[in-house]
Amino acid sequence: MWNTCQPNNRPFKITQRRLSRFLPLIIGLSGCAHVGPNYEPAQVDVAAQWLDAEDEHLKTSQPSGNDWWTVFNDPTINRLVEQAYKENLTLRVAGARVLEARAQLGGAIGALYPQTQQVTGNLINNHLSQRAYQAAFAHFFDYTQTQMGLTASWEIDFWGKYRRAIEASDATLQGAVADYDNALVSLIGDVAQTYIRIRAYERRLAIARQNVETQKESLNIAEIRYQGGTTSERDVEQARTELANTQASIPNLEISLRQSLNALSVLLGKPPQKAEDLLGGDSQIPAPPMQVAVGIPAELLRRRPDVRKAEYQAAAQSANIGMTKAQLYPALSLSGSFGLLSSDVGAFSLGDAFQWRSRTTAFGPTLQWNIFNYGIITNQVRVQDARLQAQLINYQNTVLNAQREVEDNLVAYLRSHERAGSLADSTAAAKRSLDLAILQYREGTTDFTTVLTAQQALLSEQDNLASTLGDIAFNLVGVYRALGGGWQIREGQDFVPEEIKQQMAKRTNWGDLLNTASQPKPEPIGTPAGFRAPVW
Repeated sequence: MWNTCQPNNRPFKITQRRLSRFLPLIIGLSGCAHVGPNYEPAQVDVAAQWLDAEDEHLKTSQPSGNDWWTVFNDPTINRLVEQAYKENLTLRVAGARVLEARAQLGGAIGALYPQTQQVTGNLINNHLSQRAYQAAFAHFFDYTQTQMGLTASWEIDFWGKYRRAIEASDATLQGAVADYDNALVSLIGDVAQTYIRIRAYERRLAIARQNVETQKESLNIAEIRYQGGTTSERDVEQARTELANTQASIPNLEISLRQSLNALSVLLGKPPQKAEDLLGGDSQIPAPPMQVAVGIPAELLRRRPDVRKAEYQAAAQSANIGMTKAQLYPALSLSGSFGLLSSDVGAFSLGDAFQWRSRTTAFGPTLQWNIFNYGIITNQVRVQDARLQAQLINYQNTVLNAQREVEDNLVAYLRSHERAGSLADSTAAAKRSLDLAILQYREGTTDFTTVLTAQQALLSEQDNLASTLGDIAFNLVGVYRALGGGWQIREGQDFVPEEIKQQMAKRTNWGDLLNTASQPKPEPIGTPAGFRAPVW
């Protein structure tokens, strides 16, 4: 026990009974202080409207978030997205990271309570050296001693160090959820864009093969006219050259198609599959609607997971300042122990350990204060503050880049529309030109070079049109992806599938942490943490 002096110089004993009266007050006071700054979000520069908001293909109403991919009215995309959400392995890794952050939050909450609680016990056989100084007074040199006890130590969180740690862990958990959402947004975008590329490659392959058949007919005409003596062998060789060039373009398209199919298989959590096993349905490039809803730039702050993640990182770092700054102040701990100790020396017996007179007790407060740290802690606080400033700037930069990505995809989508319209006209003209050239060549009113030029122009225009139609759909997916839509489909769902939950529960006691429905609703970002029940 401790002794202090009252003003009348009468000794005052701080007994266990008296200290127990002050314990509720001490704990209550520990909830009053939170050293360090409370999180304040950085000011961000957000445009009022998109640059192309007046375009006829856009409308500023709220974009579809849960299932934007359904605007293509393609059942295959819908099925692939659903399958990828259930089976993608990268997404499962992100889900496991959420569970990891949940467990870390539970650890931070547990640190708010008595940090040390130990049950101890030992049975020791001792032999005292007969040449030790104790030997001059000892009558027994061999004895056995047994001891059992309970010790506990609790550093009272006067300055909010542990509550700041909970605040940081809260933000880290929400950041892990935002990471999961960002992985889901990327996954859906990758699936849709890869599928669109596959359909575009299939269309381009069909065009190339169709042109091969047309050029075979032209070669046949040239050979017939050469054999009839109405043209030279040069026409035959030119036709054969053009045919071979077109045939040579097919393997490259087949390579790109196969590689895209392999990429889609991995996104679906499967080994490489054949197109008919993976896709099915009609081989058509998905057609976007005439108008798409894109909302306004300010909605990115709420919709885009990477923007939310950047803000959660800043909030967690803000709490780290308080955790470090608390080390500048005195730390008060309450420590206590109770035990039973006995030995077999003289008339004593090991069995006496269970008698009340064998008890040993100790209880009292401990004060620790790093009064001379030579600027170490102060500079550690400065380090944390500099990191916070970097995180705030990173948040601002993330918002700016989010707007840039949307604008980039919007201009690509809109200009692709314009390009497709021009290419549709030029393709129709090239087809008519080729028909006329072949007719005139049959009649002998033009040479084969005219036919050859018309064939090359038609193949080029058809291939460009197919690519551009794919670009329109591809860039529209990019718009929705940049807007941050799609992650909403995981709301109310667990972050890992049932089979993985069973594997984890079999290895480790996870309590209720594996079930999303059992989790408390997250506090608003930057909310100072209070006392919470332990997560057992």
